[in-house]
Amino acid sequence: MKSLDHLAHFPYPFKDDTYRYSNNSVLLNQPCSVDITNTYEKEVFLKRELLTEHHERCFQSLPHTMRAQWEVVDLVIDHLVTYFPTKFSIDKAGEQWTFRNVLLDETVTFTFGDCSSLSVEPLDFIGRHVQEDLLLMMERDGDLYLDAGQLCFPSNWSLTFNVGMDFKTIHKPIPGFAPLDDRILTFLMQLEAGSPWGRKNWGLMAGDRLDTSLETFADWGKGRKKVTKDNVGEFVHLRVEVQKLFRLPRTGGILFTIHSHIMPLYQFVMKKEWLQQFNEIMQELPPHIVDYKGITSYREPVLQYLKEQLESRED
Repeated sequence: MKSLDHLAHFPYPFKDDTYRYSNNSVLLNQPCSVDITNTYEKEVFLKRELLTEHHERCFQSLPHTMRAQWEVVDLVIDHLVTYFPTKFSIDKAGEQWTFRNVLLDETVTFTFGDCSSLSVEPLDFIGRHVQEDLLLMMERDGDLYLDAGQLCFPSNWSLTFNVGMDFKTIHKPIPGFAPLDDRILTFLMQLEAGSPWGRKNWGLMAGDRLDTSLETFADWGKGRKKVTKDNVGEFVHLRVEVQKLFRLPRTGGILFTIHSHIMPLYQFVMKKEWLQQFNEIMQELPPHIVDYKGITSYREPVLQYLKEQLESRED
């Protein structure tokens, strides 16, 4: 029952029986930038550990982002206390704010807009209270740039390498993505404050590690060669990123939040309709997408596993 309950809350990412890169963003029904799941404490503590041990890898910012960082603090705290009022609170006495995290039994008092009143930068501070990675894109010269971010759970990319890059340069390594560049950039530039959007991205991973940064590939990449027909169900995980986009009304920046969810294949395929559709997708998935998503070396064991699961459920 626990596994089936987990399925009910898992963000299923597929709409069709085939998959291609697309701008699959939709307007959010609930305009909340963050979510709280039953792995909250585990993931927040992991984020904090990574930030302590690898701060430069997990947090980057350019000097001109400070006003926008404070605006992110304002927005995320507002969402936390609005949508999770029993778990978070905020008391404001002018610019003197007292933020209460009931889940972690923590209280922080700071002066809004004054970085010296916090031990870390504003974006870094609020990111330590949510499961999401928080990225800040700023608009200038008719383009969007990744100018700040707290990224603890990247899916095979590097914040340290990408900070300061424009949108198209960041996405250039993705094969087959170029035709979408202009359309997605136009879409992002036209985002309006008060009308947030969301999308889902997915991948397969060998193991259950959330921190799959490019810098640590030597540690987790070798897991791809350890997938076998005997361990594929438990060892291979579906990873889904719930991504949300919020235009900041005062600074004009865009907050991009990423909440990463993982589930082993044996749990994921418990839902027959998911198993059937995912099997169709994996059978048809083009080689360049298979390769970019890092699935090539263990695609066959995954396909065999899905086939066996389908055959075992035939009437």
